[in-house]
Amino acid sequence: MKNKLIISLFTGLLMFSSSARADIDATKAEDFIKDITREGVVEIINSNASQAERNARFEKLFNSALDLKFIGQFVLGRNWKTATVEQRDEFIDVYRKLNVKTWSKRFDEFKGKEFVFKGTSPSSSPEQIFVNTIVPMDQAEPATVVWRVRQKGSDMKVVDIIIENVSLAITARNEYSAFIKKSPNGVDGLIADLKNKLNQE
Repeated sequence: MKNKLIISLFTGLLMFSSSARADIDATKAEDFIKDITREGVVEIINSNASQAERNARFEKLFNSALDLKFIGQFVLGRNWKTATVEQRDEFIDVYRKLNVKTWSKRFDEFKGKEFVFKGTSPSSSPEQIFVNTIVPMDQAEPATVVWRVRQKGSDMKVVDIIIENVSLAITARNEYSAFIKKSPNGVDGLIADLKNKLNQE
């Protein structure tokens, strides 16, 4: 069972990597994440804006910083190939909205804090790299946050965030695949469930 889990995780990481063979600019990737954390924490979380305004700012930040189509394709796994164009678009839309609300609240934990950068680590894909950060906490060990960055041409995009060794993309992929497998409505059932969660946020 343990071997199967390791193989599954390794396979997921390989599928998450692209076959493109362009080396990524490590310095540019780190600067890109510095801009995101500065905007996300300093300019949004530490501001006196209302929650609605914060959500609007986070939505703008998410749309510009994350490769949502790439992430959406990964987290849906094999179901992406069988999904219709309408299902793909609807899934990415609700997935984005749910994450905007989730991260708007999650980043509240970092209010008044500062991301400390600890260099970069290579990825199994030459066009991706990990940017390592920690966030000192008041009464706990520093939180480890690793950003997986993908470079396409001259553009940088975040394709995963790994918090305390837990990949958000792989966690979502496993959760969504299990849900679709059990749901009689497949991808449509997942979309409906995510919309329900969005309305409860």
